[in-house]
Amino acid sequence: MHSQLVVSLSGIGPQTLDRCAGLAAALDPRQVPLSLLVAPRELGRAQEWVRHRTSLGDAVVLHGLGQRRLPAYEAGLLLMGARLQMDAIGLSADTFAPRRCVASPGTLIALAKHRFHRCADAHAVREVGSGLATLGRLHALTERTSFGELRSLALVYAAARSARRGGLTRITVDARDLHRPGARQAVLDAVDIALAHDAAPTTYVRLPSPRLASAA
Repeated sequence: MHSQLVVSLSGIGPQTLDRCAGLAAALDPRQVPLSLLVAPRELGRAQEWVRHRTSLGDAVVLHGLGQRRLPAYEAGLLLMGARLQMDAIGLSADTFAPRRCVASPGTLIALAKHRFHRCADAHAVREVGSGLATLGRLHALTERTSFGELRSLALVYAAARSARRGGLTRITVDARDLHRPGARQAVLDAVDIALAHDAAPTTYVRLPSPRLASAA
């Protein structure tokens, strides 16, 4: 079974815009779209770049609500506020990715109530309504400590192992990490090894439903 490859980018804002654009430009010749994890309050002038990238095939994913014990009522209010902010800048999203990669039970309830389609957490991409999931661990470079060769190799090996096994291969990067020597190249090397194992690039928005995968 061939793997599918999703590359996501968080930390998008005015201060990281050049790094975001640089990563996107490196992925374009590889025909790998980005899933853009957007926190609308943090975008600033980067919103124009996000809109441009969506016109090229990248996907917008709402990013936030990282509290592990967030109740459904409070999560619902925060989601409504985020959607209003997205509407105000001409963006929309029906897919959600929690900060720290963990969604509270209350957040999942609120996502269903507010008609979100999917939630991408640390271990899977879940259909909010049905609870069905496409399993796939998130491989990330997120620590603020020094970036070393071992961490670069770990990401590449993890991507290779995941793609070789088939299923879903997920690579994510925080744009704030891209200033570190080796970080950008590590992400590109991980993408290249996944592609070499015939992983098919996609986004969280275009990822096939687990129902369709089961039927196939």
